[in-house]
Amino acid sequence: MRILIAEDDLTSRKFLLKYFSKYGEVDVVIDGLEALDAYALSMKDKRPYNLICLDVMMPKVDGIKVLKAIRDYEKQHKILAENKAKIIMITALADTQYVNDAFGMGCEAYIPKPVDLKNLKTVMTKLNILVKEN
Repeated sequence: MRILIAEDDLTSRKFLLKYFSKYGEVDVVIDGLEALDAYALSMKDKRPYNLICLDVMMPKVDGIKVLKAIRDYEKQHKILAENKAKIIMITALADTQYVNDAFGMGCEAYIPKPVDLKNLKTVMTKLNILVKEN
């Protein structure tokens, strides 16, 4: 599995990297512009990401705009639903409008900060990305 983590907070970034490293190849970026570049490169190389974790509030380009750009690209290139990246939005924001906007644009899950290991495992299992762990 190929995973992209776009997170500007060092603590969250390190936590997510440590967690996901055991499940596949992980790339980490620190802002939305780098996330868009990494996504574009993965598509150009025909090695798309299976899972993308996007922080909502990032420098340069926010996670909502990155989500929209990815979904627009997939639509324009007629990527089948089963081949689309699963996208999880991560945020400390309590504003439900951001969450609603993200789901409206096609994210599969939302995880509040601080990221909780139990919550992360539950979301991953629900998305059928990981088998349920004991």
